[in-house]
Amino acid sequence: MQFSGDLSIHSVVLKNKPLCLLVYIVCITNQENKGQENLMTIYQGTILTCDKNDTICNYLVEEKGRIAFTGNELPQQYLGEKTIDLGKKALIPAFADSHLHFSSYALFSSTLDLREAKDFSGLSKKISAYVKKSQPKVVLGFGISSHSVEEQRMVTRTELDKMEKRPVMLVKYDGHASVINTAMRDLLPKKIKKLRGYNDDSGHLFQEAFFAATDHLTAKVSILALIRHMLLAVDTMAAKGISLVHPAEGLGFPLDLDVDLIRFLARGLADPVQFRIFFQTMDIKKVLKRNLGRIGGCFTTALDGCFGSCDAALSQPYANDPDNKGILFYPDSQVEQFVQDAHDKGLQVQLHAIGDAGVDQAVKAFDRALKNNNRRDHRHSIIHASLMDDRALELCAQHEIGIASQPSLLHLNLEPYSYLKGILGDRVDEISPLRRMLDMGIHVSGGSDAPVTLPDPAFDMWCACNHYTVDQSVSIQEALKMYTYETAWTSFDEKDRGSLETGKIADMVILDQNPLEMDKKEVFRLKTETLLLGGKPYKGGQGLGNLLWKGLFPGK
Repeated sequence: MQFSGDLSIHSVVLKNKPLCLLVYIVCITNQENKGQENLMTIYQGTILTCDKNDTICNYLVEEKGRIAFTGNELPQQYLGEKTIDLGKKALIPAFADSHLHFSSYALFSSTLDLREAKDFSGLSKKISAYVKKSQPKVVLGFGISSHSVEEQRMVTRTELDKMEKRPVMLVKYDGHASVINTAMRDLLPKKIKKLRGYNDDSGHLFQEAFFAATDHLTAKVSILALIRHMLLAVDTMAAKGISLVHPAEGLGFPLDLDVDLIRFLARGLADPVQFRIFFQTMDIKKVLKRNLGRIGGCFTTALDGCFGSCDAALSQPYANDPDNKGILFYPDSQVEQFVQDAHDKGLQVQLHAIGDAGVDQAVKAFDRALKNNNRRDHRHSIIHASLMDDRALELCAQHEIGIASQPSLLHLNLEPYSYLKGILGDRVDEISPLRRMLDMGIHVSGGSDAPVTLPDPAFDMWCACNHYTVDQSVSIQEALKMYTYETAWTSFDEKDRGSLETGKIADMVILDQNPLEMDKKEVFRLKTETLLLGGKPYKGGQGLGNLLWKGLFPGK
């Protein structure tokens, strides 16, 4: 008996008739499903295309996974076809996230979340409850902050010892520092304790010591467990309407395992969520060896620290510490040579810079590389770019250097305005000048920096529309494009994604209401009702076995 189709059975002889019938039914069902997949879908209602003209139309036709038509009058050939009436809902391009640490987000989402702890007593209770429920060998937590607890400081090693005897590492909300207890200290190799940022008395780890300790700890995570966490993270993001992400990877795992696991994950997903990996390394050979076109991100390619640790590099001292201007991790010459080499190899470069001195170092390196090699359409970008002087803004506009911004950091209770005002003084009102950037024609894309903040485009749009410096707020339409078209543009995906235009892939989201009819202060209430990938509703819930099969045998 012969079959053809998705099962790739060309000559099968089965003596067991019931089994033979079952295989036949599966094959016929596959063929029927394939036929059904080819049917077109017509949407009628509010279609927010997010194209260059911000077109709003009444109809969109999806056929075979792509957009066949958008417009206000349905062409003759589509009349009489089944139409989905959106009613008060809206159809938009699927959301995107221009900067997150996906493997860290997946891992921390499955461990101990401490963002809501109000004091050390509450912190202790959360740790105890987690240990009682999960019985972990090592306690890994995320989200501690000195600004959101009553004590207004970081917990110390000796205080943590009283809370839990098992090895404990609690990572700060900004992902740039942590605190460990004595049991965890005793597990760390001696070489880590000699690195900059290691404080034995307090148990606080910053800078190189923090990164090395993170590498040491995450190297012990089960690969299969991490993949399961990644699948859950994809489902969580999809529920928010996110289908395109730019993960910055290459930290915390031996042999850059996180980079390869995400490549495997992307290849094996039944629902085609798109990953565009930025490899956090200055070793260009490692990137070229994997045939990746993007390099950079945070950590190894971070030029400075962060405001939470007062080590973001500033041109003028911190308001609360006249002897501190923060830290530039690398000399100008090293950054310039790295950017030049990567640029000359045709790679897209992304650099973390928060303070104005860090941003200035990044912009100068890009400016030099482009003057030496005028490779157009490079799509280089700066992550965060919180403080920028006039010259940096002008060069970004001139060279089309993008800004991967995280508006949600403007309203982060773990790093509140009052704290930023205390360390920056009046410069706090110059953070993330979104309005000015857009008016200058700079490409500003929107991301979450997860796990620092959770991926939630509706809340992130609200933050962009309600900047605490009011005149730097953007419109709802502009915020929408930051999380759709601009992020697609950043990764060279704008020809296929990011807007609803004829010929593009039908990656779309049905929202519960039209965001353009909402008050800017209410945008966070937006809900994703359906994520459509290639025109098909996202299903999720993919099992590990199915992922492994598809990852090992793509296309089967």
